[in-house]
Parts: sequence; structure tokens; C-alpha cells
Amino acid sequence: MSELFIWPGLPPYAAEGYEADRPTLRAYLAEGAKSAVIVCPGGGYGHLADHEGEPVAKWLNESGISAFVLKYRISPHKEPAPLADARRAIQYVRAHAQEYGIEKGRIAMLGFSAGGHLTANAGTSWVLGDESPKDPVASESSKLDAMILCYPVITMEDYGHLGSREALLGKGASSDLIQKYSNEKQVCKETPPAFIWHTYADEAVPVQNSLAMSMALSESRVPHELHIFEEGRHGIGLAEEFAETTGKWKELCITWLRKQGW
Repeated sequence: MSELFIWPGLPPYAAEGYEADRPTLRAYLAEGAKSAVIVCPGGGYGHLADHEGEPVAKWLNESGISAFVLKYRISPHKEPAPLADARRAIQYVRAHAQEYGIEKGRIAMLGFSAGGHLTANAGTSWVLGDESPKDPVASESSKLDAMILCYPVITMEDYGHLGSREALLGKGASSDLIQKYSNEKQVCKETPPAFIWHTYADEAVPVQNSLAMSMALSESRVPHELHIFEEGRHGIGLAEEFAETTGKWKELCITWLRKQGW
């Protein structure tokens, strides 16, 4: 699979000395698919977990959905670099939708753990795009049509994930910055519909993250599904070893996507 460079040249907001780091998309196209899901692997904003990337894209392909795996910038890059990459990835896929046979209004993002935080961040904080003859991708909206949050880091507050917070915001982040990146506080009635799942047994990212997001979505009357499974642990990805229990999230997710028009 070839890598698609989403920025024309060096991307903005680079960490000093790491300006050459270039985020990419890797396309996994399903024949006849009219919808696409951009996949954001987890890794605490410190690395990107391989098992939450390509295997997930191939699973989506099996259900007739095209997928793109995003390699977004991680530490030492800090905010807002990852969010800029996520927004740009959505704009890129939307700008090339005709080329990929995808409808512009059927673009979702799916993220695990810190990738779930990035997905929720993109889902609650989008840009509408502006006319730019030099960069037509920038003219597209980055607003998602749906988001899938898999054992996500949601908050940057007490029950969030300290490692993700420090990697993204740095140590000693201000209260304003912590609130800005606590996604449960950024939900509004325009936030896209969501599918959320978590495991009760997750000791790395507490289930309260998903519960808080569900409560925020409910308060804003945003359609969503929430599934809390008893079995599992953090980072189980497709949950193949829990096929009869937590692994059912995949079937539930595809059913939900079908209801969204996928």
C-alpha cells in the first residue's frame, strides 16, 4: 500500500527539529464502497499501535467499507499538531472522494485509546474549510459524518490517561488547555453521531471516559450507541481472543454504521 502525504510540503505545528515528519494516509479501498472510515491507531500519543491500524482497515473492507489508516504526528510533537493532521486527513479524503468512489457525506473516523481521543477531538472541533486555489484540500470541511470511539481517552482531567495528556499537552498544562482537550466538554448539538465501546476491566483508560462522553452526547441530544463489556483489557483492538463476548463490538458497530447509511 502506498502512503499518501496529506500536507503539501512540510506540515504546520511541527516540534523543533522534527519538521520533516510527514503524516500520511494509507488507503484500503473496498470495491464498490461508497463510504469510508479513517482509522486512528492508539498509543498514548507516544507511538502508533500496528494492531489497531491495518487489521482494522481490512476488517472494514470485509464489510464493504473503504478505509484509510492515518499516521498522525505524536510526541515530541504537541497539540495542535495531531488535531491538525486529523482534520487534514478528513479534508483530504473528502477532496479525493470522487477518485476513491466515495460519497463526500459518508466519511467517518474510528480511533482506539489516544486515537479515540483524537477522533473525538476531530468530531467536536472541525473546520468548515476556506477557498484556497493553491490548496483545494483546504476548501473542504473537516466535519465528520460519524465517529467510532474504541476504549477512548476522552478527558484530560482526573480520570483520563496521564501519559496521553503529558505527551499531547506537555507537563504542567494549563487548566484552560486541559479543558479545551477534554472532549466531553466540547460536545454540542452539531457533534456527529457516535458509536462507543469500552471494557469494564480496562485499567489503563477507565470506563468513565466513555460514560462521560455518552452523558455529554445525551445532554446535547446527539444520537449514539454505548456498549460496556465486562471482559477484556486495554488495547485489545479487534478483540479476537474474546470472540464470543467483547469481540461482538465489531458486529454491533457494522450494524450501527448500516443505520447511518454506510
